[in-house]
Amino acid sequence: MSTAMPFDAGTTLLSDVTAAVKTAGATLRNRYTPHARGVSLDEVVGEIHANDDAVLAVLREPLLRARPGSQWAEDELAGGALPPGEWWVVDPAEGNINHVHGMEDWSVTATLVRDNQPVLTVVHLPLTGDTYTAVAGGGAHLNGRPLKASAKNDLAAALIGTGQAKPGEDERTFRRIGDSVTAMLVNGLVVRVSVPATMQLIHVAAGRMDAFWQFSDVRSGLVAGALLVSEAGGTVTDLAGEPWNTTSRDFLAAAPGIHASALKVLSPLA
Repeated sequence: MSTAMPFDAGTTLLSDVTAAVKTAGATLRNRYTPHARGVSLDEVVGEIHANDDAVLAVLREPLLRARPGSQWAEDELAGGALPPGEWWVVDPAEGNINHVHGMEDWSVTATLVRDNQPVLTVVHLPLTGDTYTAVAGGGAHLNGRPLKASAKNDLAAALIGTGQAKPGEDERTFRRIGDSVTAMLVNGLVVRVSVPATMQLIHVAAGRMDAFWQFSDVRSGLVAGALLVSEAGGTVTDLAGEPWNTTSRDFLAAAPGIHASALKVLSPLA
């Protein structure tokens, strides 16, 4: 069961946001090539920024119109608390690094955050046409079909994931990632280490994966998946076991039957 406060999205907000994200997804799909673009670091970064700019040009204004009075969180890689009120936290190319390298693991996400809690989200995968949606108190869905988190209760049988939140994180964070992967390899079945977070969290929400953790507070990579997992019946906390929100410093989303076991492994490393 979700612990999120119910959110009254009205009759059109979710459909308006979905339409805007799908339109933005078409823009990103049209920029996709099945081969890598850019050789030098400057070229790769240029491709990433070009993707972001192209998508935001068609996504920002429709979202702000869809929710009068809402505000825009400008820094995609920022973390920590947002001011009171409603904010759009958007990743115009979640998995941008995959997109510019000709890989398929990327999406467009838009999440409405109210007082540091995600209350509505849309994640669209342009290459497959799949759309994941969730509204606080209203469940999580894939193309309109309800999602349900994994029923596993044994960490030893679990498929678990993690990954870095952004380039250039500090060495201590990288070492914690390595130590935690080792700990989960010992205690779990299989560990995936990949980016981006959202593309793993949709699998947790759908019950295909059993848990995902991250030593990070980059909100744009976590808010969509946090709401999807919680609305699909999963458990979402920080690594101290407290309910997660955008002020949390780290993150664990898991099937309810293995959350406590995963927390026991990870919390000493936090």
